[in-house]
Amino acid sequence: MPLSQITLPQTVSKALLAGVGAMACITLLSSLQGLSQPLLWLMAPFGATMVILFALPQSPLARPRSILFGHLLTSATGIAVMTVLGVSPWSLGFAVGLSVALMMLTGTTHPPAGANPIVVMLAGESWWFLINPVLTGALTILLFGWLYHRGISRQAWPVSGMSRPSRVR
Repeated sequence: MPLSQITLPQTVSKALLAGVGAMACITLLSSLQGLSQPLLWLMAPFGATMVILFALPQSPLARPRSILFGHLLTSATGIAVMTVLGVSPWSLGFAVGLSVALMMLTGTTHPPAGANPIVVMLAGESWWFLINPVLTGALTILLFGWLYHRGISRQAWPVSGMSRPSRVR
């Protein structure tokens, strides 16, 4: 097949623009962490959030409600399970499974947040972790995403703001 007949699912410029957005957002969070040493702004699942927010902004998984509450809910679930059951292969699996179910039931499904129970439990994080970096980082990501999509990508985001998507019935 000639190269001219190969079609890409997205244009190169859209892909590069999404990559630049993700890079700029993580750079901002990382820079903030450097400026305010006692405060955390980053956690690994935020990297996966970048894929959804910048490459798939029209997805229901990119809704601000899903990003914010998905990360908060699953991190809290991980800390609660760790507090009650400790850390074991079974409790790690239980925390992730419970987090998936809770996100589905609350209409806040955000796949990157599914890693949060593992992160908080293996690191032995405290309840303070919910405020910093989960809340501070997620709110910064949402503000950055809003500014980026309004001013640079010109894509409509959020698709439906903080409205509640369909829940599992």
